[in-house]
Amino acid sequence: MKSAVIYARVSSKDQEREGYSIPAQLKLLREYAQNNDLNIEREFVDVETAKMAGRKNFVEMVGYLEKTPTCHVVIAEKTDRLYRNLRDCLTLEDLDVEIHLPKEGQIISKDAKSQTKLIHGIHVVLARNYIENLKEEVKKGMREKAEQGIYPSRPPLGYRNNKVERTIEVDPDKAPIAQRLFDLYGTGKYSLQTLRDAIRTEFGPSYPNGYLQRLLKNPFYVGLLVWEGKTHTGNHLPLVSRDTFDRVQGVLAGRNRPKLGKHQFAFSGLMQCAYDNCAVTAEIKKSKYVYYHCTGYRGKCDLPYFREEVIGKRLGEILKNIHIPDDILLQIENSLLTDKDREQVVRRQKIDRLQQRLTTTRRRIDHAYLDKLDGRITDEFWERKSVEWHEEEQRLLMSIGELDTAKPERLRDGVRILELANKAYFLYLDKIQRQRLDC
Repeated sequence: MKSAVIYARVSSKDQEREGYSIPAQLKLLREYAQNNDLNIEREFVDVETAKMAGRKNFVEMVGYLEKTPTCHVVIAEKTDRLYRNLRDCLTLEDLDVEIHLPKEGQIISKDAKSQTKLIHGIHVVLARNYIENLKEEVKKGMREKAEQGIYPSRPPLGYRNNKVERTIEVDPDKAPIAQRLFDLYGTGKYSLQTLRDAIRTEFGPSYPNGYLQRLLKNPFYVGLLVWEGKTHTGNHLPLVSRDTFDRVQGVLAGRNRPKLGKHQFAFSGLMQCAYDNCAVTAEIKKSKYVYYHCTGYRGKCDLPYFREEVIGKRLGEILKNIHIPDDILLQIENSLLTDKDREQVVRRQKIDRLQQRLTTTRRRIDHAYLDKLDGRITDEFWERKSVEWHEEEQRLLMSIGELDTAKPERLRDGVRILELANKAYFLYLDKIQRQRLDC
C-alpha cells in the first residue's frame, strides 16, 4: 500500500466559515484513498489563494515530502485546488511525486503519458489564466466604483464601510478624532509627535507619526478620493472644510509652521535694519539683558546694539495714540450686531435654498433609477447622469455643511477686537513685562 498525503484548499476565510468546501474535499479525498489502497499519512489544509507561491501548509507539505522518501503521492481534488501558479507545479514535479486528481480523473507522474501531461499542463495554464482574468475584472470593477464616487477599499480613520448598502459612511466613534487631528495640526503649534501625544491624552488611542502624516495629507476628508493616481469626487460626507485642509497642507509643507528658538523675544522678526535691510535679531547678555542688533549678513553694519526696553518704550508711544472715542465705538458695535442678525437670516435662507436643490437632485436620482430598472432609459445614460447628480449632491452637502458650521460669533469677535484696541497700550505694557520675566 502506497503512502500518501492529502491537500485541500479554499481561497478565503468566508469560504472556510461557510464550510461547504473543505469538508467536501476531505471526504472525497479520503474515499478516493480508501478505494485506491492509499494510506493517508498527513492532511494539509490551506485557506488562502493559490495564485502565488508560498502558501503556509503547501510549503509544509513539500517539506514533509522531502523528508519522507517513502511517501510520494499527493491527492488533491483538482488542479486549481493544488496550484494556480507555475512555480508550485514545478516544485512538485521536481520532487518526483505522483499527483492524483480525482475530479479530473488524472494521475500525473514522470511515467504518465504525454497526452496526460499535456492536459494537465493546459489545466495549470487555465487555472493561472482564471486568476489573471479575475484580477483584471476586480480592478476594473474597483475603478468603475471609484469613478462613481464610492471608495472601493477600506476608508481612512473617521469613516467605515457600510457592508449592507456597499457605501462609505461616517464612523461616529472615530470621526471626532480625525477632525481633531486637523484642527490641532492646522494651528501650526504641533509637531507630529506632540499631535500624537495630544490625541492620546484626549481620546486614548496612540497612532504612529507616519500614519498621522498620511491621514493629514489625505483629500478623502474634503470629499475627494484618489484611486490609481486619479482624483474623483466622492459620495461620502466630508469631515473637514477645504480651508482647514489647505491650512494643514501648508503646515506640513513648512509654510505655516512657527519657528521657535530657545528663547522667544518680544520683537523677533518684526524689525529690519535701516542701514542694509538685513534682519534685526536679539540675544541675551549677562543671562538677563536682551539686546537687538543687525545680523550683519551683508557685512559690518553701523546699527548700534540697543536694549529691548528702549525699543519697547518707543513702540509703546505709538500705541498710546490708538484710541476710538466711546460714542464711535458704540455706533460700530450696534452696526456690527445688527449685521450679525441680518447675516443669520441670510445664512438660513441660503441653507433652505440648498436643501431644496438637494431634495430635487435626490428625487431625480431616485426617479432615474426606477426608469433604469423599468428599461425606459439605457444603462449608459443612467451611469452618465448619476455621476453628474451625485457630484451635484456632494457639492450641495459641502455647501450646507460649511454654512451650518459657520461661526456667527465672528462679528461679536469684531466688537471685542475694537474694545481691545482701546486697551492696546496697557496690554502691550503688560505683555512686555511678562516677556521680561520669562526671559
